[in-house]
Amino acid sequence: MAKILVADDEQLIRKLINDCLSKEGHEVIEAEDGLQALNIFKKNKDIDMALLDIMMPEIDGWEVCRKIRETSGIPVILVSARSQDFDQIMGFESGADDYVTKPFSLTILSKRVDALLKRGASPVQKKESDNITLDSLIINPLAHEVYLDGTAIELTLKEYKILLKLAAHPGRVYTREQLLDEVWGYEYEGDARTVDSHVARLRTKLGDWGVNHIKTIYGTGYKIQE
Repeated sequence: MAKILVADDEQLIRKLINDCLSKEGHEVIEAEDGLQALNIFKKNKDIDMALLDIMMPEIDGWEVCRKIRETSGIPVILVSARSQDFDQIMGFESGADDYVTKPFSLTILSKRVDALLKRGASPVQKKESDNITLDSLIINPLAHEVYLDGTAIELTLKEYKILLKLAAHPGRVYTREQLLDEVWGYEYEGDARTVDSHVARLRTKLGDWGVNHIKTIYGTGYKIQE
């Protein structure tokens, strides 16, 4: 099964999650703060998923997630007692795939873990591991790198995921709701207009290429035009 990093400063929470996931056949590695979680992640290249509490000592879960996203696309679930929209938006902006609010059902948590692990191993994602080239734009999904006219383009994780999804299927129109499901996760309850702001920033970063190729389908969504 999967090797899962569980980081939480509450020992009881770690034990409950560990017991639950271990019964499902997963191997769990525990960390009691954010710094320890990052060190464990760096030393264990075969970690398949991370469950991170937000309010941890040393380094908070948001920052741990951002650091993980610099080198890895493994599924990340943020776990927190904070349930405000701002906190959840911060979580998704940091690169998390899902957000679970305490107190939570261990059964539901287990199902979310399984769903994300299956999504991470989907045939579509494996197919997208090959470079995608569109005119002067090159996307390397394996390295999470984007080059335009030979120059590396710095994108946030959400911007990158939107570009990858659109570029993998040129000409196909994706609705805002589809992009929310694919990039933010199907349980994200934020405003669909957040897609518009991310696409606008993505288009700006890609300059003339973005203007010429990332097309808005008014009232619907977006597509890449070759």
